[in-house]
Amino acid sequence: MSKLISVHLLSIFTLFIGCSGVDIGSVGRVVQKTFEASRPLSDEEEYYVGRSVAARILSSYSLSENKKLTDYVNSVGKAVALNSDKPITYGGYHFAVLNSKEINAFACPGGTIFVTKGMINAVESEDELAAVLAHEVAHVNNRDGVSAIQKARLTEVATLIGTEAAQRYTPAQLSQLVTVFEGSIDDVFKTLVVNGYGKSQEYNADEDAISYLTRAGYDPYALKDFLDRLASDGKASGGGIMKTHPATADRIERVQKNLPKKRADASLVQLRDKRFEKALK
Repeated sequence: MSKLISVHLLSIFTLFIGCSGVDIGSVGRVVQKTFEASRPLSDEEEYYVGRSVAARILSSYSLSENKKLTDYVNSVGKAVALNSDKPITYGGYHFAVLNSKEINAFACPGGTIFVTKGMINAVESEDELAAVLAHEVAHVNNRDGVSAIQKARLTEVATLIGTEAAQRYTPAQLSQLVTVFEGSIDDVFKTLVVNGYGKSQEYNADEDAISYLTRAGYDPYALKDFLDRLASDGKASGGGIMKTHPATADRIERVQKNLPKKRADASLVQLRDKRFEKALK
């Protein structure tokens, strides 16, 4: 059993011991639920976790009111998502633009993906935008956000306690229980916004993004082009996405090794560039 689950178990038992009239059957069912907490989240559960994480992100960032730009980002993102390894999620893929100058993007569990205005201004083509979104879609496919809370997922325990013994708890004790569980949402938020994923997760997302771009007809070289430019502009060591990802030089090297031999049709890239320029006006 993980140390984190053990800590939560101790918290639960402490609360139970401090309350009178709790039967051993209820305790047993709670413990059983706690052990089950290590199982993978269902798609539906992942969706609701993702919604909560999205709400947490929107408490720190505001949404763009530019409908034309938002619709355009959704059209590009969904084209990539449909060519991913998981084209359909429980609640579907949703893309939104954040009013921030940061060069960043966030993929919430279940399929909600945010991209900042700073990121949109940093890319120079639709194919580069698709590359950024493909990387985030890969995080959703790989369930990287969920992995941040997998071992701490005890919401079922909280629900069980609420239905079986809530009437026996004082408001202070119920508040303590809520505190034990609500931290899991903050765990994902901190991973997405502050700490970032592990290197292997980022490298895998880059590799998968190349596959998605190729399937969707986008230029997979766009990912390398974007990273190359960030590095040459000196933005690779700054904040935003480059702060929470592995060193850009390492990413570029790995991306280069996974690129196909041929680039996408140049004439189609030019057509998409015109669409990109029109959407940003």
